[in-house]
Amino acid sequence: MHHLSLTLLLSLAVSTSALSADKAKAKAKKPDRPTPPTRAFDGPGAPTFIRLDGKPGANPPVDANGDYVVGPEYVAAPENNVTEGVPKGRVEQFIMNSKDCQRFNPGIAREEFGTVDPNNPKTLIVQTHEIDYQRAITVYIPAQYVPGTEVPFIVKHDGPGKGKSDANLVTILDNLIAQKRIPVQIGILIANGGGDAQGHERGREYDTMSGLYAEFIEHEVLPLVEKNYNIKLTRNPDGRAVMGSSSGGSAALIMAWYHPEWYRRVLTTSGTFVNQQWPFNPETPGGAWDFHDKLIPQSEKKPLRIFMAVGDRDNFNPNVMRDGMHDWVEANHRMAKVLKAKGYDYQYLFCLNNGHGIREAKPQVLPHALEWVWHGYPAGAK
Repeated sequence: MHHLSLTLLLSLAVSTSALSADKAKAKAKKPDRPTPPTRAFDGPGAPTFIRLDGKPGANPPVDANGDYVVGPEYVAAPENNVTEGVPKGRVEQFIMNSKDCQRFNPGIAREEFGTVDPNNPKTLIVQTHEIDYQRAITVYIPAQYVPGTEVPFIVKHDGPGKGKSDANLVTILDNLIAQKRIPVQIGILIANGGGDAQGHERGREYDTMSGLYAEFIEHEVLPLVEKNYNIKLTRNPDGRAVMGSSSGGSAALIMAWYHPEWYRRVLTTSGTFVNQQWPFNPETPGGAWDFHDKLIPQSEKKPLRIFMAVGDRDNFNPNVMRDGMHDWVEANHRMAKVLKAKGYDYQYLFCLNNGHGIREAKPQVLPHALEWVWHGYPAGAK
């Protein structure tokens, strides 16, 4: 009997272990996300575009506002290539621990995506837990910079992780600075706190409609950059730019919108101008969708210069929410139209044959976008 009981227990243990493994595999395997539909440049709700499609490598003028179609074929700009004779900037990096952070300590993370709140379809019920995390701060210092002198700068969201670099952006900055197409500037590439969207640290930092993340950068990140590398960053908001892709793009505009006294130049690709804020805020119930739905149309024009680009196969309802506020193409179209109506300096590129993040178009578009964003900055200004 003892032998039989032991055999039975072992058999049950093996069965339970196998069942747990199967459950873990099922949990780990995410359902395939449907391929977003291809949206026509002249589809419903689209702005009236000026067509550059059919002219590979063509970008709009750097002194022009408005809406343009580029692609479907792309030619990488020469500024993507390391060029002999061009002074090379140096790249430094330091690490920030969440325990030393005033505004985002501790971090948050989730196990499951969440479920739609039955009492409010505009938000999710998400269970989170606290985490400790690290973020890398990568600093590009151009060869032309004189230590200790005041200098413009650009902040990039989703900066590289520990021990990594964004070589392509660094090369582009080296070339554009050498050609005097953009001012000599510091690049500050800030890694996010981890995860994505509702319930994760990155979502809390990037999708929250408030000035909190800009305040974190202003009061916690920039002083360390200045101290660590003998840099004097300009306080002139016209000499401060911020860029990002996806939620990093919406975060770029959020920073400038809530703190235009700090940032006035914005570069976004596939900006997440949709309802992704969490937790729910009744002041902005649509999250970043509220930018084009009410905030920009109902507010006085702010002194911002905004570049946007989106792919014709960009994100479309990528989660359980079906609130009519999760189409990245529609959101960017609406942004372009309200910016035009309010008289903003903006340029909007609709990139054919591209998905989220405009990967195929970026080698052609990014050098142009950086030059456009800095256009009009006074020579020799600090």
